[in-house]
Amino acid sequence: MTKKLILGLVLFVVVIIVGATSLFIVKEGEYKVVLKFGEAVRVEESPGLYFKIPFIESVSKLPKYQMTYESNPTQILTKDKKPIIVDNYTVWRIKNPQSFLRTAQTVSVGIQRIDEAVYNTVRRKLSEINYDNIISENTERGNINDDITKDVAAAFVRDNYGIEIVDVRIKRTDLPPGNKQSVYNRMISDRQSIAARYLSEGDEESRKITSKADRTATELLAQAEADAKKIIAQGEQEAAKIYNQAYGKDPEFYSFYRTLQSYVTTLQNEPVIMLPIDSPYTRILLGK
Repeated sequence: MTKKLILGLVLFVVVIIVGATSLFIVKEGEYKVVLKFGEAVRVEESPGLYFKIPFIESVSKLPKYQMTYESNPTQILTKDKKPIIVDNYTVWRIKNPQSFLRTAQTVSVGIQRIDEAVYNTVRRKLSEINYDNIISENTERGNINDDITKDVAAAFVRDNYGIEIVDVRIKRTDLPPGNKQSVYNRMISDRQSIAARYLSEGDEESRKITSKADRTATELLAQAEADAKKIIAQGEQEAAKIYNQAYGKDPEFYSFYRTLQSYVTTLQNEPVIMLPIDSPYTRILLGK
């Protein structure tokens, strides 16, 4: 009876152990890769309870969610030979667990491969661009990030690492402390030269506009004076014509009218005039 009990207990324990080693659970946000003699035979990624062959198959867990890797700041030379400190981050995920286990095997090794690929691509891209364009947030920076992401992602697809590169972004581009002041001074000098050139061009343009305006004003005044003289001459000619017509109709009245006009001119400012009392001019003046 005791032997049977012991045998039963042993069988029960064996069943428990076998059952425990043949079951595994897949949680949300993870892959479970079933390995047979170290080789991946299948991948379970939906949450639930699964079976495996005890003592023959084993299970390896890998993250299914997106991960972010932040690189250490590194020094890189730009196209114009300026050393800059660059740090960036990479958003990535394991897309094919079997390929990942065959190539990288662990997350830490995968991160190492990502770091190397991103560094090489960033160094190559920045070496093709001048520093001033790199620090321009609204132009080159966006293009650089997109190009780096595309190149790194293509490299991992080509090498079949089972890794998907979602995004690579440069967080900071800065000058080494020893180079900052000299670069700032050079940038200030460049901006001052540009400002001086703009001022010189503005002065030259101002002189051109002023000269053109003066020339136009002179031409307009000359034209206006010529037109005025022409109009005056036409008016005098018309007046003379009218005078001649009036003189022809009544010469005596015209002579009398012209004499009266001469009085107005002659007697301005009350001058002293000595005239013979019997002259026609005096008689008209005296009303005789």
